[in-house]
Amino acid sequence: MSDAGKNLINELQALVPNFKEELDQAGSAEALEELRVKFLGRKGQLAELLANLRDLSAEDRPEAGKKGNAVKNELNQLFAARELALAQEKEDKALANFDPAMPGRTPESGSLHPISLVMDEICSVLGGLGFEVVSGPEVETDFYNFEALNLPPEHPARDMQDTLYVTDKVLLRTHTSPMQVRSMLKRKPPVAVIAPGKVYRRDSDITHTPMFHQIEGLYVDKNVSMADLRGTLTSFVQQIFGKDTKVRFRPSFFPFTEPSAEVDISCVMCGGKGEVNGEPCRVCKQTGWVEILGCGMVDPQVFKSVGYDSEEYTGFAFGLGIERVAMLKYGIGDLRMFFENDSRFLRQFC
Repeated sequence: MSDAGKNLINELQALVPNFKEELDQAGSAEALEELRVKFLGRKGQLAELLANLRDLSAEDRPEAGKKGNAVKNELNQLFAARELALAQEKEDKALANFDPAMPGRTPESGSLHPISLVMDEICSVLGGLGFEVVSGPEVETDFYNFEALNLPPEHPARDMQDTLYVTDKVLLRTHTSPMQVRSMLKRKPPVAVIAPGKVYRRDSDITHTPMFHQIEGLYVDKNVSMADLRGTLTSFVQQIFGKDTKVRFRPSFFPFTEPSAEVDISCVMCGGKGEVNGEPCRVCKQTGWVEILGCGMVDPQVFKSVGYDSEEYTGFAFGLGIERVAMLKYGIGDLRMFFENDSRFLRQFC
């Protein structure tokens, strides 16, 4: 072998003790990485020596190349061993300071979301009044969401819904009332169901979001009257907000009920006084009343859509927003807080 070949092999071999010496002094992962780059990096000492292979003769190149690969493997093995040793040292040090007699960290307990808490409470109260919980698709057809509920294509009340359409006849449901239609189509009276779930509309501000939660209720049987509706909703409201809560019904309009009414309750913030600590109540705007839900007697046209005889059966329906109830129940002023996932807010309900 030529002198050039012998010199290159000697230089390659000399890398090993040099690497070992510096490796023993590397006391951290950062120092270890710097050493790897210095010896084994793309521009490290080993790479610079191997670049000299091209200058060797054809006879010297195989033996020098073989030596270069052997040195590279040895350096990698030394590096891996030191890396493992450092990791073990770090673990041993951590364990040395560990006291098994010390109590462990108590993990934070989760809880139901305030919307879920209120929805469960509402379902429980209405369940106690004899209503069955039903559920169905959030992507609905125009028939179930509008037409069967006395909202034909040209009906102006459709503008109130701010609908999100998938196609001309398929949409994201704007209320859970389609489940009332589906329930009546599947069974004969008596029918007493509530339909909780998500609904969707094109709206977004401090009191509206594109997705929110509603519960719609329906009761159909013989001789059902407005007195039954008033008694049911009064009992429901007082179980949710307290037995001293006052209830009033105001005439209103909904395409699927006739007559229709809005239900107000005495303001939960000011107790119906219109002021709090001498200041005007912002929730009820000094009226002492806040709107809580809409209701009415089922329109005969809806019964016609599902094949019920409106001469034999009557019924009532109602609907309320879960977020609306939660805001009043917990004194929350901005609806968007329910959907921002702020742990500081949610932790209050644990």
